[in-house]
Amino acid sequence: MSHGALLRQHSDDPILASHVMHDYTKADLEPKTRSMLEFATKLTKEPGSMVKADVGKLRAAGLSDDEILSVVLITCCLLSTSPSPRDRG
Repeated sequence: MSHGALLRQHSDDPILASHVMHDYTKADLEPKTRSMLEFATKLTKEPGSMVKADVGKLRAAGLSDDEILSVVLITCCLLSTSPSPRDRG
């Protein structure tokens, strides 16, 4: 099962889950959720450009250090199980 299908299946709002899966920037999200997705996107696309201020944005959005660590670990786990863009053709 794909990550998107899993998200839709376990979401209380499958329509929102579809919006998040296709383009989270257009979805109606809480600021905390949006900040996590922005962080995870940057970590995925530009890992070498991550700076302390990126973590500061998560803290400013209300995430604890444990929650920030979870965002990092989940992002890394998903990346390790997903094909890289160059492998997708």
